[in-house]
Amino acid sequence: MMWNHVLENMRDHLLALTAIQQHLALEEYEKATAAAENQLGMSSLNSHGTSHMARFMPTAMQQIGTQMHKAASRFATIVQEGGLGGNTNKIPESLAGVVQQCAAYHSSYRVHP
Repeated sequence: MMWNHVLENMRDHLLALTAIQQHLALEEYEKATAAAENQLGMSSLNSHGTSHMARFMPTAMQQIGTQMHKAASRFATIVQEGGLGGNTNKIPESLAGVVQQCAAYHSSYRVHP
């Protein structure tokens, strides 16, 4: 059951990243901000059920996941400020920071049934 739950969360993360990229391409900064925070950021932890999953994960795995959620929240702030202020230069680098955490997670850990 936990294996399926983790995979479902990972798929949700990919869908969120796709939605964020689509919103950015259309300059829909408020929608990109909402997707980042609500689907990936620190605000998404309860909806993903991370508290009950954490006890099944090594500490280092938990830390990478937490860093991804924090990076997504930082990204949401940068998108909101940049989109509203007209300075979007930091947005790609910030999104890369989120994806780097995903890559670190997946290059270090595998989930097996």
